Amino acid sequence: MMVRDYECDIEGIVNNANYLHYTEHTRHLFLKACGLSFAEMHQKGVDAVVARMNLQFKTPLRCDDEFYSRLNLKKEGIKYIFYHQIHRASDDKLCFRASVELVCLVNGRLGTSEEYDKAFERYVGERKEEEGKG
Repeated sequence: MMVRDYECDIEGIVNNANYLHYTEHTRHLFLKACGLSFAEMHQKGVDAVVARMNLQFKTPLRCDDEFYSRLNLKKEGIKYIFYHQIHRASDDKLCFRASVELVCLVNGRLGTSEEYDKAFERYVGERKEEEGKG
């Protein structure tokens, strides 16, 4: 992805809220790659919602910077935990990392989704000790 000028603040760096957009977009692309549609799942009464986030801002991105948004996934009980890292493409410098916990609401009630479990099963694993450390 690439930083757009309107995502930057007066200091010329990406406004912190935009990192949340980048990670959300990454999760939505991941869903598509797994064969799921966020909108279709909602129509079926299954909503994956953010329950908690832990954000770490490391090196700022600036206008026109290209970057990679990477993720790993773990499941703990009914939670899916996405480990995000954003790296500047020019030097692979870690700019941002986050852990984002999602839970499923099935027809408005906290629950599990067989469709999400099946779509994610080949990606869900134990978190490596070095994962998330930049």
